[in-house]
Amino acid sequence: MDHFAGLDVSVNETSVCVVDDTGRVVREVKVASEPDALLQVLKNGAYHFKRIGLEAGPLSQWLFSALADASLPVICVETRHMRAVLQAQINKTDRNDARGIAQMMRAGLYRPVHVKTLRSQKLRMLLTHRKLLQSKAIAVENDLRGTLRNFGLKVGIVGKLKFEARIKELVENLPDLVVLVEPLLMVRRVLREQIGILHRRLLAIVRDDEVCRRLMTIPGVGPVVALTYRATVDVPARFKNSKAVGAVFGLTPSKYQSGEINRTGAISHCGDEMMRVMLYEAAQSMLTRTIKWSWLKAWAMKIARHRGMKKAIVALARRLAVIMHRIWVDGTEFQWTREAAAA
Repeated sequence: MDHFAGLDVSVNETSVCVVDDTGRVVREVKVASEPDALLQVLKNGAYHFKRIGLEAGPLSQWLFSALADASLPVICVETRHMRAVLQAQINKTDRNDARGIAQMMRAGLYRPVHVKTLRSQKLRMLLTHRKLLQSKAIAVENDLRGTLRNFGLKVGIVGKLKFEARIKELVENLPDLVVLVEPLLMVRRVLREQIGILHRRLLAIVRDDEVCRRLMTIPGVGPVVALTYRATVDVPARFKNSKAVGAVFGLTPSKYQSGEINRTGAISHCGDEMMRVMLYEAAQSMLTRTIKWSWLKAWAMKIARHRGMKKAIVALARRLAVIMHRIWVDGTEFQWTREAAAA
C-alpha cells in the first residue's frame, strides 16, 4: 500500500500527517523542525511513501535537501497554489494544514517548485546581502539630504565619493549639527565599504564563471544581471523550452476568461521579483544607454514607436530572459545581427 505525507513546517515545530492511498489518516504527530526528527518519523519501515509534500518557505530548502538525501520522494509545493487549496478548510490549524497537504499529495493536486542547489543558494545570499546594504546606504543618504534641507542646507547633485565631504562642508560652521550628522556618516562609510567588498566578491565569481561571461555578451547585461540570472535559473534543463522562462519570471500577460468576459491584463508579476527587476533594468539600459545597434534593440524600438517605451521595455525584458536561457543551453554568445543569429 502506498502512503503520502504532508508537512506543515513552522520555525520550531512541524506537523506531520501520513495517509494511505484511500485517504485514511494513518498517523499524525508534531516534531521539531529538524531533519533528524522528521527522518525518525518518515523512515519508518511500515510506510511506503509515494510522495511527501512540504510548502516552500524559509526552512524548506534545508529540510528538502535532507529528506532528498535520505532517498525520500519529497516535493516542494508552490506557496500560492497550496494556500488557495487549503483555504477551503473551515478551521485553519497546523494539524489541518498537514492533513490538507497530505491529501493534495495523494490526489496529485499540487504544483512543484524547483529547490535551488547549494551553490545557487550561496550566490543568492551574496546578491540579496549586497542589495540590502545598498538600500540602507541610500536610505541614510536620503535622510541626510532631507533633514539638512530643513535648515536651508542643500546637498545638491553629488556623487558617492564626494557625498561625505559635501555634508561636512555644509555643517562645518554648525557644531550642534555636526554631532548629529557624524553618526550617520560613520554608518554610511561602513556600509559603502562593505558594499565594495561584496561587489568585488561578485565580480570575482563572474570573472571565473563561463556562463556569466557569455551572458554578458548581450548589450545591457552586466555582472549583477548575469549572476542573478545564473543563481535564479540554477538548472536550465528544468524548463521544457526557453520560451517558458518569461512566464516563470512573471513577464507574460495575465489572462481572465469567464463566460462573455475575456480580458488580457498586465504582466502577472509572479515568480522571482529580483530577477524580474534585473531584466527590466537590463532592457532599459539597452534601449536608453547602449549606443551600438543590434537586431534586438531594433525590434524593441519598433514596439516602442507603436505601443510606448514602457511596454517595449517589458517586452524586451521577457525576450532577454528567453535569449539568455538559449545562450546558456547552446553554449553560444549573443549575435548582433539576424544573419549571424540564424547561422
